[in-house]
Amino acid sequence: MVVAVTGAASGVGRLLVQRLATPDGSTAPREIVAIDEEFADLRGVTWRIADVCDPGLVSRLGGVDVLVHTADDRSPDTRPADRRAHNIRAAQTVLTAAAASGIPRVILVTSTMVYGAAPDSPVPLPEDAPRVSDNSEGLMGDFAEVEALAERARRAHPSLAVTVVRPAPLVGPELDTLFSRHFSAPRLLTVKGHRQHWQFCHEDDLTSALAFCALHGVDGPDGALAVASEGSLTQEEVEDITGMKHFEVPANLAFGAIRRLHQARITPAAEGELKFLVYPCVVDCGSLREAGWKPGHDNGEALEVLMASKSGKHALVGRSLGRKEVTITAAGAAGAAAAAIGTAAAIRHLRRRKGG
Repeated sequence: MVVAVTGAASGVGRLLVQRLATPDGSTAPREIVAIDEEFADLRGVTWRIADVCDPGLVSRLGGVDVLVHTADDRSPDTRPADRRAHNIRAAQTVLTAAAASGIPRVILVTSTMVYGAAPDSPVPLPEDAPRVSDNSEGLMGDFAEVEALAERARRAHPSLAVTVVRPAPLVGPELDTLFSRHFSAPRLLTVKGHRQHWQFCHEDDLTSALAFCALHGVDGPDGALAVASEGSLTQEEVEDITGMKHFEVPANLAFGAIRRLHQARITPAAEGELKFLVYPCVVDCGSLREAGWKPGHDNGEALEVLMASKSGKHALVGRSLGRKEVTITAAGAAGAAAAAIGTAAAIRHLRRRKGG
C-alpha cells in the first residue's frame, strides 16, 4: 500500500509521516508519499512538492492507494474568511484530484465539534449522532462545510471511499487552540446552572488513529468516526488536575459578551465556539474501539500536556493577552465576572481607537 499525506512538513501531517515510517507490528506501507509546499527533514519518504489548493495536485498523486489530508488551518489567529477559504478550497482540490487520479480512498480530518455542544447533550454522544448544521465563521462552520464536501464526493464518485476522522479537542506540546487558550485564563468560565464534561485527544493519538485507519481500512457509520481519550472528566476533576478555579456567569451574559467582542474583532472566539467551553461534547469512539485501536493517553494525561504547553501564556475567551492586559485582568477577575470575559481585551481595543 502507498499512503500519501498532505501537510507532511509540519503539525499532525509530520507526526503521521513519522509514525508511518516507524510502524508498530507487521503492517507497514510500501511507500510513504509526503506532500507539502516545501521539504522537511524526514527520512524514508518520497517527497512530492505541491500546493493542496492548486488543481495541479492531481499530477502528484500517481500510484497512491490512500490519501490522508491534514493540510488545513485551525489557527485561532487566522482571519476567519481566509481560513474558511483555504480549508474549503483544499478539501475540494484534494477530493477532486483523488477522484481524477483513481485513488481508492481519502481520509479527511474534521472535529467532534460537528456534533455541537448543548446543555442537554447526553454524555457520551453516540458516534452516529447527527451533525449540527452550522455556517458561522468559526471552525465549527469550516468543519461542517468540509463534511458536506465529503458527502457530495461520495455521491459524485462512487469508486472513491471518503472517511472523515473527527478528533476531540486536540492537545499537544506546541498546539495553540481555542481550548488551550481557555486554560490560559485566570479562571475557567462556566455557565450558571451547568457543569461541563471534558474530553480531549492527544495529537499522538490522532496520528495513531489516522495510521490505523489508513493501513487497516477502518471506517465508521456513514463514513465518519470519532477519536478521543476514553470517557470524560467532570468540571470538578478538571479543576483538581489544573489547580484552577471557576467562576459562573448567566448564559445570556456570557454569550452576549462574546458575540459583541467577536463582532468588534477583539476576540477570535465566536459565540458558537464558546458553547464547547461551557457545554459538553463527549463522543463514544465505538468504531475504532471495536476495530482494536486504543488511545495511548487518557483525558487526565492529555489535560496535563495541555497545561504544560500553556506555561507563561495568558489568554481570555480565545484571545492571547499581553503583559499589561494580564495585570488588568488579574486585578479584576477575582470579583468581577465581566473582567474575565473580555474586559482587558476591550480596554486595549478602546484605547487604540481613542489614540491611547
